[in-house]
Amino acid sequence: MPSQTTLFQTMQNSTNGISLAALLEQHPEIPRRTAQRWIKQWIENEKIHATGKGPARRYFFGKAPSSGLTSDNNFNIPLSADSKDILAYIAQPVEARKPVGYQQDFLESYQPNKTWYLPETLRRQLRKMGGTPQTKMPAGTYGRAIINRLLIDLSWASSHLEGNTYSLLDTRELIENGKAAAGKAAIETQMILNHKTAIELLVDNADSVAFNRFSIMNLHSALSENLLANPADEGRIRQHLVEIGKSVFRPLSVPSQINEMLDLLLDKVNQINDPFEQSFFMMVHLPYLQPFADINKRTSRLSANLPLIKANLCPLTFLGVPDKAYSCAILGVYELTRVELLRDLYVWAYERSTQEYLAIKQDLSEPDPLRLQYREIIKQTVNSVVTDPDQDTLSKIRALLSKQVIESDRNSIEALIIDELRRLHEGVLARYGLRPSQFDQWKKQQNSF
Repeated sequence: MPSQTTLFQTMQNSTNGISLAALLEQHPEIPRRTAQRWIKQWIENEKIHATGKGPARRYFFGKAPSSGLTSDNNFNIPLSADSKDILAYIAQPVEARKPVGYQQDFLESYQPNKTWYLPETLRRQLRKMGGTPQTKMPAGTYGRAIINRLLIDLSWASSHLEGNTYSLLDTRELIENGKAAAGKAAIETQMILNHKTAIELLVDNADSVAFNRFSIMNLHSALSENLLANPADEGRIRQHLVEIGKSVFRPLSVPSQINEMLDLLLDKVNQINDPFEQSFFMMVHLPYLQPFADINKRTSRLSANLPLIKANLCPLTFLGVPDKAYSCAILGVYELTRVELLRDLYVWAYERSTQEYLAIKQDLSEPDPLRLQYREIIKQTVNSVVTDPDQDTLSKIRALLSKQVIESDRNSIEALIIDELRRLHEGVLARYGLRPSQFDQWKKQQNSF
């Protein structure tokens, strides 16, 4: 049976757009009239947009851009003179801009803790905005305290920058209750859920996750699951040429060079002492390198949160960031290797993020020290109880705790685990390494909690 989702996914993966003829060539099982009907509906719902006429007509994923870029600052974001220069250049038609390849010197000339994209005064300002009472606590303490809000805000805002049409309310319903929004394409639902998984990976492993190949590749794998035309590209360094839509920038195409520059990128970011400079460095250099077949910008946005989460600073959620402003800022990096516009956007976006989290930041109580100390044992025990529903729950908990928890703490940890089980729901299963089917089977066997 013809797959509407498959056709839509092919369109989404075509970064330079795709013609109807090319679509039908890839999906000969779909009748032309059926494809035209679906395309018409997607355009009306602003899930895709079209350019050109007749045989030259091409379809692009996402809402149509406004009438065109202008050099005016219509983003309501304070811009420096340098940023306005970048905006004026990017506002030119593509054919008027000079084609440019990857500039290795842009990365090679950066000297950690000597080169600064964010000046000292700006770093102090960001730390003042984003500081929390948990800054001296173990890595990820603040992130775990705000995880429920962060999952919704960052998943929605980052997906929105990719043209996702889920509303913030739809996103909340999906993440908290597992309910997909009516009328949305499966690819949009998948994108949101992938963000949720990736954010949980960062927060739950804040004390161990780092800027290394393992973490970056697994972060990309989480974000790209079931979204790439070739599943083998999930979490794998790019093996082929990619092109950037509506840009004259041409990334590296030789895998050995991509690997070499990725190693250098990771080496440099790990030497940076300041978490905000680390965060912004990843926002600049990961998408510029384009180490993956797709989903590089999403990976960079979540990577940018890693040093903030580890340092217990407010996250960068990208709430309210205009997609046009973000696109222009990234193009400024791609085509000019200039960071001023992206920096202005970063500071503006971070201030908005911290304002959103200010009330949470003030109201947070100190974390329960026992829950913090035994958090891994609590997670493992919840997993063991749910995945073995035939055993008596209380007996199972006590047997596990007797081997891992000192006697004076056992009653308190037992109470914490029972409380976790009472509050268990579909929206937090990944935290415990559980699948919905395991949770459903366990619920059927419970007469209490």
